[in-house]
Amino acid sequence: MPRAVNAVASRAKRKKVLKQAKGYFGRRKNVWTVAKNAVEKALSYQYRDRRVRKREFRKLWIQRINAGARQYGMSYSVFMGKVAKSGIDINRKVLADLAMNEPEAFKAIVDQVK
Repeated sequence: MPRAVNAVASRAKRKKVLKQAKGYFGRRKNVWTVAKNAVEKALSYQYRDRRVRKREFRKLWIQRINAGARQYGMSYSVFMGKVAKSGIDINRKVLADLAMNEPEAFKAIVDQVK
């Protein structure tokens, strides 16, 4: 009796990976072993970069707050220390948005913490 292998499941698994490799260049899109490696690597980058994106946005917000605070003669660290001490509960994302798009509102916060 011949050995039974689950060809349907194997084919489905390969099709799934090749579908994920759609748009890749050269053999990465249509050769099973190459595509499998490329997709595996891409998924690991995707996982890593979901965390990196959070770091990069935080860095951007800090730069924007620093630029806004320096217009009023304060460094970022001094400004954030005074914000925390004065009990203003606004996160960096909102502060950065205010510094960029609403300079009057940001100036009001700076005046309040001085």
